[in-house]
Amino acid sequence: MGIPSVPWKIFTGNEILDPNMLWTIRVAVEFGEDINLPRAVGVTAEEAQLIGQQYLKEYRERGLVIYYPYFIALKSGIIEVKEKQVVIEAVRGDLWNLTSKGCRDVTIIYDINPPRSRFFGKPDFLKEHEVQELHRYAARVRVKYKDYIFDRNSIMLEWSYAVNSDIKKRPIGESYLVFYELRMLSS
Repeated sequence: MGIPSVPWKIFTGNEILDPNMLWTIRVAVEFGEDINLPRAVGVTAEEAQLIGQQYLKEYRERGLVIYYPYFIALKSGIIEVKEKQVVIEAVRGDLWNLTSKGCRDVTIIYDINPPRSRFFGKPDFLKEHEVQELHRYAARVRVKYKDYIFDRNSIMLEWSYAVNSDIKKRPIGESYLVFYELRMLSS
């Protein structure tokens, strides 16, 4: 679909993980629910190797073992793509702050026709280029799932602007946008 996602790779047990970074290793399924599957988040390369081997033994026949660099969310949120609107909600830090704690720094409601944006909260929380980038990916989702959306349903995406982490949980590298969940919502 052309949207940036978690840069995961399949764990085979032969990987050489950078010991200067933290890692996430988890079990995933190709189809079906992946809620409550085991995961180790923010572990050292050595721990990721050991845990990955354990997951391979236990889940090889029923799922995939995947790994990716542990990342720190700088800003997170959701985008809901509807027939006549796109709603962007954003919060500082992890998405958990929005979904579980109910914190919100900004909500942007973009009406499609006639085009207009309304801001609630801190209008400058997201930089203009971040808002444009989120809108660009919302447009891709709208095209891909147009039949579903125009049947009075919506698509919700979870996203973060994130950075990778060193072994002391300090940010390293440039920030990047990552989407990690896409859900179809029925009306």
